[in-house]
Amino acid sequence: MTPDPRSTDLPWWKGAVIYQIYPRSFQDSNGDGIGDLAGITQRLEHVARLGADAIWISPFFTSPMRDFGYDIADYCGVDPIFGTLADFDAVVARAHELGLKVTIDQVYAHTSDLHDWFVNSRTGQSGDKADWYVWADPKADGTPPNNWQSVFGGPAWTWDARRGQYYMHQFLASQPQLNVHNRAVQDALLDAMRFWLDRGVDGFRLDALNHSMHDPQLRDNPPAPENGKPRTRPFDFQIRRYNQSHPDVVGFVERIRALCDDYGAVFTMAEVGGDLAEKEMKAYTAGDDRLNSAYGFNFLYADRLTPALVKDTIERWPDAAGMGWPSWAFENHDAPRALSRWCAPEDRTAFARLKMALLIALRGNAILYQGEELGLTQVEIPFERLQDPEAIANWPLTLSRDGARTPLPWTAEAAQAGFSSAEPWLPHGDDHLALAVDAQDADPASLMNLTRHLLALRKANPALHHGALDILIADERTLAFRRTADGQSMLCLFNLSNQPVQWPDEIAASNHVLCTINDAAPGALPAYGALLIEE
Repeated sequence: MTPDPRSTDLPWWKGAVIYQIYPRSFQDSNGDGIGDLAGITQRLEHVARLGADAIWISPFFTSPMRDFGYDIADYCGVDPIFGTLADFDAVVARAHELGLKVTIDQVYAHTSDLHDWFVNSRTGQSGDKADWYVWADPKADGTPPNNWQSVFGGPAWTWDARRGQYYMHQFLASQPQLNVHNRAVQDALLDAMRFWLDRGVDGFRLDALNHSMHDPQLRDNPPAPENGKPRTRPFDFQIRRYNQSHPDVVGFVERIRALCDDYGAVFTMAEVGGDLAEKEMKAYTAGDDRLNSAYGFNFLYADRLTPALVKDTIERWPDAAGMGWPSWAFENHDAPRALSRWCAPEDRTAFARLKMALLIALRGNAILYQGEELGLTQVEIPFERLQDPEAIANWPLTLSRDGARTPLPWTAEAAQAGFSSAEPWLPHGDDHLALAVDAQDADPASLMNLTRHLLALRKANPALHHGALDILIADERTLAFRRTADGQSMLCLFNLSNQPVQWPDEIAASNHVLCTINDAAPGALPAYGALLIEE
């Protein structure tokens, strides 16, 4: 019998499969067209049946929703759209009852401009929170302090007549930048983290962590060289050397880890993007006194899935002393659905099966975005239905994030696909009803049932769950690697092309097949075929 990886003394999160829930689009329980916490509780059994180890819930905190929850007005409150603190407690209780850990977002780079801290800060330059945000005097000609640009377009500075200064914002003008260099700000953020830990939270995903500190000297960013990609925002014209990625973030990371260690096996995972993402992810996770894991955008914004991309990405995170434990996501709420980026429409059914097998076979934590187990595609949202502020500002040049945030289809024949009794805040995709949970549950050959099988395999086999990974082949079409742990060896072969490939001469054909994808068999790798073989 294959040893159970849970019999080891590994922390619960190492090798975990984490299911991301975007609460606005998971399940509406009160008929207002917007998903909520009670809806999450109602549908958690679906996640447990998949075999996930944990959920990650995107922001549900008090917010004016100008950036749909990533503009927080109260770190310790639940927005009425999503319910109450009692509803959140019910999510935690039900999740734990089902054997699921609960992780939630924390957003430490900025708040909403409606947060009490900012309301206090903007009243003057001498209040008790005057330096809790990034304020600066104008240049002599009244223009902003430097050339920094915001992610969503335009300068990263907005004039405030009440203080007679500019305040910084890396995203929307309604998301003022916190001055996390300030120890008192760090203390307040850690108090918010402690609030959720006391309510039973098992982990945190730290949003845009490398945006949380800036260069106090406010030096201009240098221009970025041409890279052949279209530039749709002023932000794209700069090397973001000074407005983010300050080395002092590491000190704050260590304070976060120390607090979480006080509560036991609490999981911490950073989201890190930008030109220095790999360097920062490694810095934030190095050793035993920083975060447990980090993930970047290696796969999320890639326009193709190739053996070379996988090889290059995985080999940057070797199984070495002091190296952090990686997490991988092919999809999330900010990136276009992978099936719409990585394959032709006619190949989506086969490719979705291959993609799921690859995600589950990689070394590191696997982050599964809601609907990925159904094979959902990117939805074309008409301009008049757009909600995403970035998409509205840059339309039609920026692919809307709304297209990956559409409501989950639960019941193929029900009104609004079982998501709500009212018209949802975003429309369902035309092809999504046929992919509904109930339809796939009844089909033994569905992607959802394959996902259950793959997650069970990962749990039952230590090599897949937490083993080392060695790349054997990564040519134009074929990817092969070996996973090893606790005396077990697992060969993982993938044909990432839409044409059959020859069986690699250097790989012995074995009959110990644990999983076959798209009619692959020892000695044969058809289009988008894959095999997981115990050696």
